[in-house]
Amino acid sequence: MSNQFTPLIDALYRDDVLEARLMSSEEKVVLGEELFEYACSITLAGIRSQNPGFSQEECERELQRRIDLSELMEK
Repeated sequence: MSNQFTPLIDALYRDDVLEARLMSSEEKVVLGEELFEYACSITLAGIRSQNPGFSQEECERELQRRIDLSELMEK
């Protein structure tokens, strides 16, 4: 399925790939950590929304449970 945005999406993806190739390994590690922390913050917000009675500690335990489950499913 093709649409009018496909060329733009392809160009943006190509730019991202080219930019990533210019990064050092250290920059990639830092960006990976930032992306992981961002994803965790979004997931925590979802957990809080789904479980309004949870304490911060309970939310963090649920986040860890989901991370562990995801790692188990990848094996």
